[in-house]
Amino acid sequence: MGGKKLQISLADVLALAAAQHGVVTRAQLLKMGLNSAGIEYRLRKGRLHRVQRGVYAVGRPQLTRRGVLIAAVLSCGPDAALSHEHAGEVYGIRKRRGGPIEVTVPAGAMRRRPGVRVHRAALPPGERTTHHGIPVTTPVRTLVDLAQRLDARALEAAVNEADKLDLVDPERLRAALEARDGHHGVKALRGLLDRRTLTLTDSELERRFLPIARRAGLPPPLTQQRVNGFRVDFYWPELELVVETDGLRYHRTPAQQARDRRRDQAHAAAGLTPLRFTHQQIALDAEHVKAVLIAVVGAVRRPAPTASRSAPAPA
Repeated sequence: MGGKKLQISLADVLALAAAQHGVVTRAQLLKMGLNSAGIEYRLRKGRLHRVQRGVYAVGRPQLTRRGVLIAAVLSCGPDAALSHEHAGEVYGIRKRRGGPIEVTVPAGAMRRRPGVRVHRAALPPGERTTHHGIPVTTPVRTLVDLAQRLDARALEAAVNEADKLDLVDPERLRAALEARDGHHGVKALRGLLDRRTLTLTDSELERRFLPIARRAGLPPPLTQQRVNGFRVDFYWPELELVVETDGLRYHRTPAQQARDRRRDQAHAAAGLTPLRFTHQQIALDAEHVKAVLIAVVGAVRRPAPTASRSAPAPA
């Protein structure tokens, strides 16, 4: 007597597709019990839609950005991982870019897919993970790959974002690099981490401000701290000084300007000195910014005048 035929469950297919941003693979459907004829039948009926070789959208052909990315990875096999710029995009440390989607597959694998740039390289299990349900190179491996192509400023920005998003902090990153001697990109990352000027901030504007503060003689600040209920860009507790850097994009509206005034007033009421510099001042008038910092810090450090011991004689 023959074995019982496995019946595929629509609910199981939909659940798998939901976990994979709307797509399933041919191998997954076959494993669930659907045969080749059944796949072709569902393609003809519009229940499945080819988006990559061996990868189908379920129900509707339109995919989200993450659906497009995971489809590219799944088309390259079970050991593939999204990598380089597109891994950075998924993690949120790089902006979305056009062009082929970058996927790393094990060395020796020969796969070509439309719209996919395949990198063939060793990819140990410890350097492959999932993020938002997408197979992707780990944050450390992603930064090592990006270090091969980014300039120093862009690489620092990526490291800063990775730290801000709690993907990897500089100390864990430094330790992870010890096991990667000889890998391309490691030298650039180590050089960045070994620089004493690396301070974690949120934006390029803030990174431009740090060297000016150093030239003004200020010690390293605390960055992105909550002070008086507000998150501030730079904070020197010993100087009772708060500095905010106003970018062009985020400080234009009247509502934002009013909020900035409330922030400054809260700091002043708490006995702090609040300073605010604009994008134009930091980018184009660094000497003015430096002079203001020197003057303010000099006033803070200057001893307060003592009151006279003798009272004036009554008239």
